[in-house]
Amino acid sequence: MTVQLFTIPPSPKLVMVLLAMLLAAAMFDVMYRRIPNWITVTGVVLGIAMNVAIGPPEGGLVFSLLGLAVAFGMYVALYALHAMGAGDVKLMAAIGALVGWERWFGIFFVTALVGGVMALILVVARGRLKKTLFNVSFILSEMKSARPAYLKNEELDVKNKRSLGLPHGAVIAVSTIFYLALSARLTR
Repeated sequence: MTVQLFTIPPSPKLVMVLLAMLLAAAMFDVMYRRIPNWITVTGVVLGIAMNVAIGPPEGGLVFSLLGLAVAFGMYVALYALHAMGAGDVKLMAAIGALVGWERWFGIFFVTALVGGVMALILVVARGRLKKTLFNVSFILSEMKSARPAYLKNEELDVKNKRSLGLPHGAVIAVSTIFYLALSARLTR
């Protein structure tokens, strides 16, 4: 099975729901550093309902549930490593329920790239490049030993106030919009 990184964008109605959810999540994450459950649960419920109404091959119950499961599974692993917050996990699960697993994987890829660039800008702006490079090397050495890095360095725990972090909900929102625009452009 091959995965196409950029596929035809979802229906305009799904895109409207997705954009409304992303805007609300990004605003809450920037302002309060959390994403409320009412946003993500609504996204999951609407994603499943709308995809059931659309039906196969562009939607359907299995399509939506598979997107939800893949997104949740990938992000819950990051949450277990204290690299992501619970709101981010639920937001990505809601996106998966709306767009399906294949589009979600494209969004995940773009989010990793955009998040990396934004994080690099933040690190350089805060004068923490040397410390961040040390932390990356420490994380890699801990991974070789199958130990979570946050156990020995509290700064690497996303839940710690001393950690340098971005509101990932906002990164996800920007990345998803970028992905949708690229998909529309590349699949014309």
